Amino acid sequence: MSKALAKEAVTGLVLAGGRGTRMGSVDKGLQLFRGKPLFIHAAERLAPQVGALLLNANQNIARYAESGLAVVSDEPLTFSGPLAGFATGLKHCKTPYLVTVPCDSPFFPETLVEALGKALLRENADIAIAATGRVTDVTLQPVFCLMRRELLPHLLAFLETGQRKIDAWYGSLHVAHAHFMDETAFHNINTLAELETLEKTTGKKE
Repeated sequence: MSKALAKEAVTGLVLAGGRGTRMGSVDKGLQLFRGKPLFIHAAERLAPQVGALLLNANQNIARYAESGLAVVSDEPLTFSGPLAGFATGLKHCKTPYLVTVPCDSPFFPETLVEALGKALLRENADIAIAATGRVTDVTLQPVFCLMRRELLPHLLAFLETGQRKIDAWYGSLHVAHAHFMDETAFHNINTLAELETLEKTTGKKE
């Protein structure tokens, strides 16, 4: 049986720090979906899987803070993508591990952290990333990942070179993959039209 991480060893980070450009430059995390902001769906799904929970946001901080979540912002504020959010989360993380999810994927697996933890420990990796599809045709879900807190200096050094591409950073690490069969569980909502379409879908996906 694969070893599993204790959830108390993991801090969760919901990423809501982007500009929401593809959604018309609105604050994506605050858009309502089935009566609640998108970031709340992500936070409620992640909370039972971790020992502590953070929210990365770079605008409308007071509105996010009304949720009671600990809100952490990028410094400097450059809207530099998910790696900047990772760095912010690692700076504020008080547990050995940090797991990240985007605010716009309300249906990610309830076993996400468990599976990522098993993959990371099994391979003694620096970071574990969710993957879908068949082994011969894998699709990575790069912002669904579990990393060791001690990666912070390495990530900061990478960012200081001016690089921002998540794949390039992963290429410098020992990466493990946790495979999930249901690719739709990782669907992210990029546009207001997608949000409206999903809102109208009957039933509730668990």
